[in-house]
Amino acid sequence: MYNVSNGTTDRGRIDRFTAGLYLVFLFLGWLSVYAASYDLENAKSLFDLSGRAGMQLIWIGTSLVLAFALMKSDTGFFETYAFVFYAFGIVLLIITLAIAPEIKGSRSWLVLGPVRLQPAEFMKFVIALALARVFNTYGFRLLERKNLLLVLAIILLPTALVIAQSETGTALVYLSLLLVLFREGMPGAVFLIGVALVLYFVLGIKFSDIPLGSLSRGEFISILLIILFSAGMVWSYMKRKEVLSFMLGIPFVVFLIALIAGLFGIEIDYGLVALIALCGVFLYVLYLALRFRKRTYLLILIFMAGSFAFLESAEYMFNDVLKPHQQMRIKVTLGMERDLHGAGYHVEQSKIAIGSGGLWGKGFLNGTQTKLKYVPEQDTDFIFCTIGEEMGFVGSSIILLLYLIFILRLIYLAERQTSVFGRVYGYCVASIFIFHVMVNIGMVVGILPVIGIPLPFFSYGGSSLWGFTILLFIFLRLDKNRRV
Repeated sequence: MYNVSNGTTDRGRIDRFTAGLYLVFLFLGWLSVYAASYDLENAKSLFDLSGRAGMQLIWIGTSLVLAFALMKSDTGFFETYAFVFYAFGIVLLIITLAIAPEIKGSRSWLVLGPVRLQPAEFMKFVIALALARVFNTYGFRLLERKNLLLVLAIILLPTALVIAQSETGTALVYLSLLLVLFREGMPGAVFLIGVALVLYFVLGIKFSDIPLGSLSRGEFISILLIILFSAGMVWSYMKRKEVLSFMLGIPFVVFLIALIAGLFGIEIDYGLVALIALCGVFLYVLYLALRFRKRTYLLILIFMAGSFAFLESAEYMFNDVLKPHQQMRIKVTLGMERDLHGAGYHVEQSKIAIGSGGLWGKGFLNGTQTKLKYVPEQDTDFIFCTIGEEMGFVGSSIILLLYLIFILRLIYLAERQTSVFGRVYGYCVASIFIFHVMVNIGMVVGILPVIGIPLPFFSYGGSSLWGFTILLFIFLRLDKNRRV
């Protein structure tokens, strides 16, 4: 872009605004780690290398060295060796799974003397580079079967390896990269299907213990949603009012007949009624598919059948696939259990700490809940509760506003890229940061299950800080070298 005021171009300059936000986050994160790890009886200096803040300062220093080195590197290097990085990362994940000791229930840390590294953190930028490299292939079309399978394999292979290491949170971060596919041509219906599956799972589990005839209340509500989603798809893609009216009219008539029968003293199984209504809509769409030979009707049929199959398997997945502590975390989040001395303890203490901060907070190092160590992991995954207690609602809001500005800036930078490689990588970076911030803060305030992912640049830890720094500064280097 051309700068009229001084007659120069923006090419060759790092985006100072984003780099400045990065430095602000590092400084605030360092202070937060010090506050979260501060010991009232054995206080240490901010610069004491034997304390958490001192160690974090070392990680910050090495991260700045990494950032500087990346800004001096050749951008072609990242694209040329993207697949090599990916292959090496996969091998490293396999080695980690084989030899890593079990630490806090997971086998994801490589212990190298006094240093512990988590390879899964570095796979975030590696997967992003591999995706960008694939999308930048000449003539690449995402919706071609082989291309779509390749993209999914790039994301799902490391996801499976990390799940095997019992790092579910990091695996979900990898899956957040699927959001990039919608920017690059994935139909919005796929996103709708993802949202629908989440709703079926939540409703099916939340109300699984409340019977409504042959079904639970959760299954009953989900079946109604299947009908509504299917009708919405017909209207969105076909624009046929008569078909929409018929699809909504079938369940209306079925339930009306059931209500009238109930008035005459006949006992009604409303779960069975819902199933009849769903079958009626399914048969009607099947009739349309056979009569008009439209692919859209066939896809809607597949959606309806798949939705019902997923709904019926949700309870099995919850009870037989998820581990007991994962089940309890979901139950606590959905309000089905409290478990204040077990899975709900972290969140309950975190909410108390944040709430005690009030509007303006208690002041730096004056938090009581965090200083008395009521909140576990308060300098890592739950560091936001320290911010909430000491900086209050106002300070927490400022941090969230800074993150919002940071993410919007990343999206802006991604959109102004002149190469597919830069754009896709930029959206990968934005997706990862969006997921980390939303999920970390969501779990700290109790609206999302605890899955154990750090708050970018704030949580203590070298692997995560290095990983976020490399992820960000590769993108800033690509942006610096974009063709204007």
